[in-house]
Amino acid sequence: MTRSLSIVIPAYNEEKRLPAALERVKLYLGNDAGWAFKEVLIVDDGSRDGTVAIAEDFASRVPYARVLRNPGNRGKGYSVRHGMMEASGEWSLFSDADLSAPIEEVEKLWMAAQTAGAQVAIGSRALDRSLIGTHQPLLRESAGRLFNLAVRAGTGLPFWDTQCGFKLFETRAAREIFRRQQLERFGFDVEVLFIARRLGYTSVEVPVRWNDVAGTKVGTLSGLSAFLDPFRVRMNHWKGKYR
Repeated sequence: MTRSLSIVIPAYNEEKRLPAALERVKLYLGNDAGWAFKEVLIVDDGSRDGTVAIAEDFASRVPYARVLRNPGNRGKGYSVRHGMMEASGEWSLFSDADLSAPIEEVEKLWMAAQTAGAQVAIGSRALDRSLIGTHQPLLRESAGRLFNLAVRAGTGLPFWDTQCGFKLFETRAAREIFRRQQLERFGFDVEVLFIARRLGYTSVEVPVRWNDVAGTKVGTLSGLSAFLDPFRVRMNHWKGKYR
């Protein structure tokens, strides 16, 4: 079976973490990973450091890499949508720039999607916490668990970890999902999974290896605001914005 993959990496002020991540992605894709077509889309979200220079240098050396630039700092959700709408592979993965979930874990997502006949496969830290090498600080990890309870209550989604930044979409489905997306910052994960469900796509949650990496871009206020996002998603649904 031939396989085709686009990897979308949203990046905002990632000059310290991005170089190692890109080299790891290059090593995986070049190590006979079995993808007949491959591309890496690095989406810059108005970075003010050396992120763009690093991304452009990588793209100049790697023929399947491209740099996309947002019109200013729009948020992670905007960046992921930008990359997904530009993706050319049959499957599109978005991964955090720190590779907290190792890029090789995409194999688990792809196999789970094939087995279940699913169009969406999401990495999860909650299904098997023994796969977590380095945990987040206790307060942040506890807040994450509480947030996912709020997601389940507010949206009806069945998942235990919507916020792991490692998700695989069949690209045809991704275009239908992401073009309906309304949220541009951290609550977008919940929204796109909700939209996928409303459109009748099958999603599977897959335990993946994961390690906390210092340098998170999620501030306290952003984290608190995210607790309102499940209800924003419900409101958008009631207003018919996902039709």
